[in-house]
Amino acid sequence: MITRSKLAEQLREYQIRSKHDWASVSLFSSTSNVVSSRVDVAIFVIWELVILAFFVFSAVSLYFRHLRLAILLLCIMLLLLLSMKIIKQVRLARKKQRRMLLPLSM
Repeated sequence: MITRSKLAEQLREYQIRSKHDWASVSLFSSTSNVVSSRVDVAIFVIWELVILAFFVFSAVSLYFRHLRLAILLLCIMLLLLLSMKIIKQVRLARKKQRRMLLPLSM
């Protein structure tokens, strides 16, 4: 028979397993609890490096007076940043939805 204490113990074990102690990379966001696995951390590090590269390339193109190229690179950078934020929000929503599906009757 499933008792309340067993459910609470299962919840504690689930939370311990799902908790990660490494630092999540969030240079461009204020929420650090979105990243949930090492693969996600690696993906977001790559995204942020690409965004940084576009920023540097746009600054270099401005230095050499290529204004159209600089504006194009900045627009691409902003689109990547926006899509990264949207992906983080979608992942957070999925994570919240999975938590709500836990079989707890407390």
